Amino acid sequence: MMIEIFQDTICPWCRIGKKHLFDAIRQWDGEPVTIRYRAYQLNPDTPKAGLPFWETMAAMKGGRDVVQRMVQHAANAGEAAGVPFRFDRVEMWPNTHASHTLIKLAPPERATDLVDAVFRAYFEEGKDIGSLDVLAAIAAEQGMDPEWVRSQLASDAKREEIAEDLANARELNITSVPFFIIDGKLALSGAHPAENFLKAFRQAAGTSAHR
Repeated sequence: MMIEIFQDTICPWCRIGKKHLFDAIRQWDGEPVTIRYRAYQLNPDTPKAGLPFWETMAAMKGGRDVVQRMVQHAANAGEAAGVPFRFDRVEMWPNTHASHTLIKLAPPERATDLVDAVFRAYFEEGKDIGSLDVLAAIAAEQGMDPEWVRSQLASDAKREEIAEDLANARELNITSVPFFIIDGKLALSGAHPAENFLKAFRQAAGTSAHR
């Protein structure tokens, strides 16, 4: 069973939704699951150097008080799901293109660990995941060659794959993430609880069985 995850690396609900998905996978006793990470950008026009997090979010959402309530809601949901958020450490609103490139550079068997490491770096450690140096360091922690990774990031090595993901998202009318496609048959939008994913797995498996 193939599960495609459209996500952005600065989206807290993507981290929460991914955790719920993997909780469901651990409970699933059907066919093996393969994950494919698809790039999505909430704000593709963000400069490469990034923007200040709180000021940018306040301008987008209608004030710092609104943003504070939003991030607290996400932090509470993260705590319930078992993934911590430290928004007090987050300073940058980065352009996420380079972080998507890093995920696509990872060997398939390491992609999930790398996604987790990027989320952890941003949401727990407050690191600027738009920085090539930060991303190269994350790659090194995951057993990748940091100099090779940095050169690949600098040359925008996966731009065609990322452009394809973004085009697919437009074709599917995806306007928010996380967005999950289960075996090419079912779609779930949002950070659904594990039981909803399990229902979708069973439904997709049943569709396959009756072909």
